[in-house]
Amino acid sequence: MDAPNPSALPTFANRTPLRIGTVGLIARDLDLLTNYYRDLLGLTVMARTDRIARLGTGGIALLEIEHRPDARPDDPATAGLYHTAFLMPTRADHARWIMHIARNRVPITGASDHGVSEAFYLDDPEGNGIEVYNDRPKQRWTWQNGLVVMQTKQLDIEAILDEVDRATATYPAAPEGLRIGHIHLRVGSVEQAEQFYRGPIGLELTRRRGGATFMSSGGYHHHVGANVWHSDGAAMRDDNRAGLAWFSMELAEPGAVEAMAGRLRAANAPVEASPLGIATADPWGTRIRFVKA
Repeated sequence: MDAPNPSALPTFANRTPLRIGTVGLIARDLDLLTNYYRDLLGLTVMARTDRIARLGTGGIALLEIEHRPDARPDDPATAGLYHTAFLMPTRADHARWIMHIARNRVPITGASDHGVSEAFYLDDPEGNGIEVYNDRPKQRWTWQNGLVVMQTKQLDIEAILDEVDRATATYPAAPEGLRIGHIHLRVGSVEQAEQFYRGPIGLELTRRRGGATFMSSGGYHHHVGANVWHSDGAAMRDDNRAGLAWFSMELAEPGAVEAMAGRLRAANAPVEASPLGIATADPWGTRIRFVKA
């Protein structure tokens, strides 16, 4: 235990030089999605208007949901969001959350042991994918030829629940150390995704398999995943669709935002000023905001 309350601390994934910050979603029904994420994860509604809801924990915004009732439904065959992955600070936090969704009969779409992590999968009411996971200690991850081993095996849910007293454990709210550990995108080409996210963005390849690529900063297993499982050959994203609007990446090192802007311009990627840093878009129009951590 590295603090009196380790659940208030972000994990390794969010202490790397580059990491995921906030995810922005476009919702056809703002109340429906706001209430869903609030109740699913125990997030606090930090700000709410007729147009925007911002949710987070410990004063840190994790989701910003924009109301666009006339947006077309998202299409899994197009570029966009595969899932937003919420990383529990500890395995015990994950256990408490599992008991919470079981009590509330929240439907899930899957659960897997990936070796580096233990994960549950869900879809929100508008079809946006969600992962809720915990990481095994990085000392237990296996690397081969510079790439991390990530399998997909049956998850031992009982072993996770053994982390807590099932008779007394509760999940009153999201732990303050909850963060978005990674984002997984639908893209039109794995090769093109790697050129962009490994090139000017500067992520390192950590895994490649079956139509998907995984990339990270600072030795994490992955901060960005990208696949063509349903979206091979996808063109530019339609801004009039619900789903992913943007996501932010936090840069921890001094001067990193300015250096990122320079690399993006050199790669002929769009660069715009944003309130907290800069913004760009990947080859399919998925918007990324770079902010100082």
